[in-house]
Amino acid sequence: MLNITYTPLLKTLILVLVVFIIYFFLIFFIKRKLLKNVKTKIMKHNVIIFSNVISYIFIIIFLAIILFHYSGNLLAFGIGAGLFSAAIGWALQRPITGLAAWIMVVVKRPFRIGDRISLNGIKGDVTDITLTHIYLKEVGGTINSEEVSGRVVMIPNSILFEQNIINYTFQDEYVLDEIKISVTYESNLEKAIKICKDVAEKVLEVSSGKNSKEKDVQVSFNDSGIDIKLKYYVKIGERIKLSSEITKGIFKEFAKEKDVDFAYPHTEVILKKK
Repeated sequence: MLNITYTPLLKTLILVLVVFIIYFFLIFFIKRKLLKNVKTKIMKHNVIIFSNVISYIFIIIFLAIILFHYSGNLLAFGIGAGLFSAAIGWALQRPITGLAAWIMVVVKRPFRIGDRISLNGIKGDVTDITLTHIYLKEVGGTINSEEVSGRVVMIPNSILFEQNIINYTFQDEYVLDEIKISVTYESNLEKAIKICKDVAEKVLEVSSGKNSKEKDVQVSFNDSGIDIKLKYYVKIGERIKLSSEITKGIFKEFAKEKDVDFAYPHTEVILKKK
């Protein structure tokens, strides 16, 4: 009697397992083939999100078919689905909020996979967007810098409606960076400015877009000298590297000049003859 009772259920479980294995093998193969051909960050985002959406829809439809099969008719299926939905809604309020947040991210696209964002006080590059969590490749964290720390942070989707989202690369891949250099009042200011511009141009010439077009220099007084603020656009992932190279280049060029000196807080005694 037990064998007769459990045989249909066992067959159903085996069928479900086989279907899921075949489906996820196919979706994995198709996703990998598509990712090999992507050329932009947006294309990669679309492939990953589309494959995730298809997987979620497949699971929901497949489970609904199984439930309908065992319920026997539409009325029983509707009643069972309604009771099940009510129970789930009451017990899983936060996950349902997370699901709504995931739908918002997929539809409104406040950020995409590959974007650098700051969320809930954590800065990082988005690596995946699932039904429950946003995966960030952390930037900073273990160090006081904007370099990748090596840690992956999982942020629940449910907090997306409660937190401000800062997207560094929403418009494009470039952000404004600044290097401040202080020179003495006796320095040749125009020469110092030219050196800063030339070094920045040389370091950034390998890049394209805003790197080669938009640079600006501003000056202001301070207690020890004059501040030169070199501002330029740089790709978010290259900010620390290029800032370091520009700083080294400026230091090297200033050292060659006799009428350009760095300013720093110090005490100087000047004796004048009466």
